[in-house]
Amino acid sequence: MPLFVPATDGAALRQALAAPDTWLVACFCAAWCSTCTEYRPKMQALSEARPQHVYAWIDIEDEPDLLGDEDVENFPTLLIQAGERVLFYGPMLPHIGHLERLLDSLSAEGPAVGTQLPDVAQLLRQAA
Repeated sequence: MPLFVPATDGAALRQALAAPDTWLVACFCAAWCSTCTEYRPKMQALSEARPQHVYAWIDIEDEPDLLGDEDVENFPTLLIQAGERVLFYGPMLPHIGHLERLLDSLSAEGPAVGTQLPDVAQLLRQAA
């Protein structure tokens, strides 16, 4: 599965998120962030290696509505959402192995994380 960018891959992203229990792995980034620039090819490779999830690269300046009242202060900041439940939200060191281990440790039945984020997957499904 590719690494989707909402601004350019909207239709394909909506289709990939069509199933209600789909896992969304989203990286909140900024175009000016050199760490994000270095991390992006690793996220792309992960999205191809683990196609059971949907991966999105979300520039916070292009898609501010996806954050609601939440602030992103460190990059990369990752969201892992299973259906409507947020399983992880927070900054992570830009080592893809950390994300791989995190994905391996989570389950859809695990505890949800409280955030001020809106339902990002739902917003992406509804985007025009």
